[in-house]
Amino acid sequence: MADKDRTDQDGTDQGGAGRLRGYVFRPAPGPTLFMVLGVAFMLFLGSWQVQRLLWKEDLISTRQSRFTAPVVAPPPANADAAAIGEFEFHRVRLEGVFLHGREMYLGARSLMGHVGYHVLTPLQRADNSLVLVDRGWVPLDYKDPAPRAAAQVQGPVLLEGVIRAPGRKSRFTPDNVPQDNFWFYVDLPAMASYAGLDPLVSWYVEAGAAPNPGGFPMGGQSKVDLPNDHLQYAITWYSLALVLLVIYLIYSTTREGENV
Repeated sequence: MADKDRTDQDGTDQGGAGRLRGYVFRPAPGPTLFMVLGVAFMLFLGSWQVQRLLWKEDLISTRQSRFTAPVVAPPPANADAAAIGEFEFHRVRLEGVFLHGREMYLGARSLMGHVGYHVLTPLQRADNSLVLVDRGWVPLDYKDPAPRAAAQVQGPVLLEGVIRAPGRKSRFTPDNVPQDNFWFYVDLPAMASYAGLDPLVSWYVEAGAAPNPGGFPMGGQSKVDLPNDHLQYAITWYSLALVLLVIYLIYSTTREGENV
């Protein structure tokens, strides 16, 4: 009998409940199932964010290492997506003549809080191949070439820029409006068709930060660094899992002698 009393005081189970210093833990099936599923789901999301963190860090590191590497020769004009991926964010030098009369405009582009456009101009090289060059950002009232006439350089130019792969339309990106020469993402086949560009190479270039006469377009708009908030997200999900577990333990624990 004494052994039984000692066991009861130390927290053995009576009717499926555990005791500890005057408290009784009585897990109910419903809350227990909810806690297990909730904690498992939050741990899954936290671990997924850790994987995203490692992926994003590797992506940023690759971009930075390529961007700071020595200038390389441009990829072949008809390079496929895999080959372009190996060149992307490497710096290249191109020589040719800008076809200013066929420039196009990427809309909804902001710089330091100001909305404007990116000016895309075909560059004709010595072999007659055409490379689309994102020359940089202009304010809304500089979309018309007249205010930036000084930057409409005539004759051969030598420029340095960054290789980019054609854009991919996300579900949140509006459709391009070719009839208005208004583009939300780079679609090389559609742009070639619109501006009569043949042969247009399968990649394009974002111009470097070298200033243009008159100041616009402003080059150097390549986004090498990317937002990386996955660590905060992972900590948030893991913390929520811990909070849910603590709430469950408190909910399932009552003082000894209280009715449940």
